[in-house]
Amino acid sequence: MAQPTGDVAHQIAQLNAARNLVLGDAAFYPQIINGILPIVGPNAKLEVRRWGADFLAETFASPQLATAQKEQLAQNVLQSIQETMLLPETDAAVLQSLVQTAASLYPLIFRHIVNHPEDSQSWEKMNTIKQDILRRMDSFPCPVKICCVKFLQRVVQVQTPGLIADPRRPDQNETSLAIVPRNHAVLTIPHLEAEASGLLDRLLGVFQEETSDVLLVNATLNCLAPLIRTRQSIANKIINNVLDFYPAKHVRPPFTPAVRVGVKSMERTARALLIHILKKNPSHPLLGKIQVYIERLMQSRLEVVDDASRKRTLPVEPTDGLDNAKRARLDALTPPVLQIPPMLPGPAAYDKLFTLTQDHGLSSFDVKQLPPDLVVKIAVPLLAQVNPLMLTQAVDAIRNRYQAVTKEQNLARQQMQQTAAAADDDDDYEPEYQPMDVAENTAEEASAVVPEVPEFQPELVSLGPFVLPQPPPLSEEEAGEVGRSAVARVFSMINVAETDSPAKNKNQQQLGFARLAGSNFDRDAWVLLLTRLATRAPAGLEGGDKLGKKGSDRRQPTISDSIRETLFQYILEDFRGRLNIGITWLNEEWYNDRIQMKVAASKRSDEEESESTVVCHYDTWVMRLLEGILLYLDSRDIKVIVRFLSEIPEVTVNITQKVATLAKDPERVNLCVQALMYLIMFRPPAREMCLNTLEDIYQTYEDSRPAAGKILAKWRPQQTQPTEAVTNGASDAAQPAAQPAAQ
Repeated sequence: MAQPTGDVAHQIAQLNAARNLVLGDAAFYPQIINGILPIVGPNAKLEVRRWGADFLAETFASPQLATAQKEQLAQNVLQSIQETMLLPETDAAVLQSLVQTAASLYPLIFRHIVNHPEDSQSWEKMNTIKQDILRRMDSFPCPVKICCVKFLQRVVQVQTPGLIADPRRPDQNETSLAIVPRNHAVLTIPHLEAEASGLLDRLLGVFQEETSDVLLVNATLNCLAPLIRTRQSIANKIINNVLDFYPAKHVRPPFTPAVRVGVKSMERTARALLIHILKKNPSHPLLGKIQVYIERLMQSRLEVVDDASRKRTLPVEPTDGLDNAKRARLDALTPPVLQIPPMLPGPAAYDKLFTLTQDHGLSSFDVKQLPPDLVVKIAVPLLAQVNPLMLTQAVDAIRNRYQAVTKEQNLARQQMQQTAAAADDDDDYEPEYQPMDVAENTAEEASAVVPEVPEFQPELVSLGPFVLPQPPPLSEEEAGEVGRSAVARVFSMINVAETDSPAKNKNQQQLGFARLAGSNFDRDAWVLLLTRLATRAPAGLEGGDKLGKKGSDRRQPTISDSIRETLFQYILEDFRGRLNIGITWLNEEWYNDRIQMKVAASKRSDEEESESTVVCHYDTWVMRLLEGILLYLDSRDIKVIVRFLSEIPEVTVNITQKVATLAKDPERVNLCVQALMYLIMFRPPAREMCLNTLEDIYQTYEDSRPAAGKILAKWRPQQTQPTEAVTNGASDAAQPAAQPAAQ
């Protein structure tokens, strides 16, 4: 049973909404494709099948969808295309889109079979679709034939050997017969190559026909350029077939203007193809033949123009077929002239504008009294018998009336504006005070002075101010959820924003610490905006809830905490490339902590209040970030750890002890010692704590003594002597015991 028209329209609207979704974000393509395949299959309504075929052709031709995803989706789409092609489908739009989809799927299925020979069912389905298209190609209408030409070009291009750019990376090479192994279980190279040769002859057969279709010839010429550029083995064969084709010889008389336009179109397309070949390869072996062919095409074009110039032009005829002199000689009927009466006096209205009769009874008749079905029965036969000339005269008369009325209204409006402006510019001073007893008379005089406003203008209705109702208050959970979603959207902007190029950064002026967060709309600006939202925005609010008061053992998570956690995860995803973001964030945290402690100290000194608690975030997050980075460091990341330790605003004992944990790994002990040595040399405030940490490492881990001993010998020589003495004594005691054993 057929679906109702309303249901089909509703279904098409939903499918269009799905298409708009994937056009905005290509990540939804797999979900949408798998969801609509059962809906747009062979059992669907014609309108739905048209939409589905068009959407599939658009999907597999889209550059937004990755090739790997297309290859995965192609296996699911093959079954639907095969079932639809097996139907006695006659709709040209559906067939056109299905053939386009098959042309896009063929290279994908071919590469999939090369890499997965066990999936022979997909190749059998693709072969079934290919054979069906080739068998029915000659019976298809012209728009579908043009799509079949593109399908033939794809099959020939895939089944012909191409160049291998990099044998070590077969996934990056072009899909061609060259990527098929010799002993492939499904694909046989000689059979595929022979089939491609036959299909190429069928594609070029349009140039040998006695009568050529202009659209097919142009489509074939446009499809040959990729084959000539990428397949050198068949390029000369294609060029020779094009050189043997002369459009003027493949048309039959009479040479109507449409035939001449078609010949000119084929000549221009062939000339453009050959000129493109010469531009790509100026030293082509067939250069001489191509130049001779182009000159011959130009000469034939000049001959056509010359023949056209010799012919006399068409005689000038009147637009209605007869002029006045011919009417008099041929006794032709003169077209009736419609008598247009002037527009009825009074205010302009639509009924007066469209009244063209002088019969008062007819013009005063109310058509609304008649039922609509009767009006339709009367109007349709009358419209069929209307004289076109009289209808044109009536339309022109109504247009002239409308323009005249509009012009009069504009003039009246301008006069009113000029009168009001002249009254405002009056130099005589008139007091605005009006006694209460003469208000009615003044109103009557004003109504008598004000000029009449035409009645056709609508009265202005003054409306009161519209106020939207106040939204309901948000709870703490809802406000937190809204804040977290806003943070997620800002982080999505960070991922899409492009980082400035190094050349641009070199010429751009570096902004200072007090720069605006949104001065540039790049990734760094978004990151700075987020860090200041997490640090400066809640400043002074976190300590206001009196964390130490009774009943509040744990502080509620805030939006700033969610921003910090998201920043932490974002930096750890690629800490080598995003280390500058982490340093910027920690500097903002340290600066905010110091400002808050300063404000709290001034309050305690000025006011005698209970001691306010300042929440410090720097120590917590610098340790978490350092722990996350140290897990993934190797012995070559000396620049990463040194830059991190040198650019954070403050180095504490906990930080140096955390760096010392690197010495547990023998491969990273030198990394630990070098990082501490840099801090000892270039951060004097942290020198003593770093030396203490290095001394503990020297005493605890033997692998660190060669590198750490050199540093301690310079900065604390007294700490290395006892250990060296113990080591030397142990070696001396071991020598006498070893000598008898050696003897």
